[in-house]
Amino acid sequence: MKKILVLLLIIFVSGCTVVRIDTTSLDNIVGVVLSKENNLYNRIGKGYKYYIPRGVSYIDTTEFNDKLYSNGYYYFMYIDAVSYYNDIVLNYEENPNAFFSKSIDIDGELGYLEINEFGSHYLVEYFFNYAKIETLVLERDIENVVIDSSYILSTVKFNDNIIRLLLEDDYFTNREEVYDIFSAKGESSNFLRVEEE
Repeated sequence: MKKILVLLLIIFVSGCTVVRIDTTSLDNIVGVVLSKENNLYNRIGKGYKYYIPRGVSYIDTTEFNDKLYSNGYYYFMYIDAVSYYNDIVLNYEENPNAFFSKSIDIDGELGYLEINEFGSHYLVEYFFNYAKIETLVLERDIENVVIDSSYILSTVKFNDNIIRLLLEDDYFTNREEVYDIFSAKGESSNFLRVEEE
């Protein structure tokens, strides 16, 4: 009995909170997930890192493009390191003709979520925190894709030093020195003469 009371006390004192996400509203999904401060990461790229939630698998990386997979869908994620480095502000106007279109501003971090009908599927374009995820899904899976994408995009963090190294043209200028191993540099050592004697 004492063990159960101690366990219950630990649970109440630890301050664990559960946030319910209303999955019937894309606005609610985006607002709740993106507003949470997440410092998790389990994937590291060239100058960036982010968290892939359970159920999403990493497939491949090409430059700043990552390919992810979940529940039969491929997620194509693009890291916009150039805009991040140059601090370019996103200008997005909501599209009234889209299935869903929302401009996002969470504590000064800008983005957008736009979903358009594409044949029998829906094209989800989700941009936030200088990263963009695109995927093509069935209507019944839109909410799950938006939840996964929200977790991924909310955790993207950049390493300024590495981004600077990758993007600055003149960073390595005049740091090279030419060596010619075949030219004589003066008199050779006396090692061979000493060995012969």
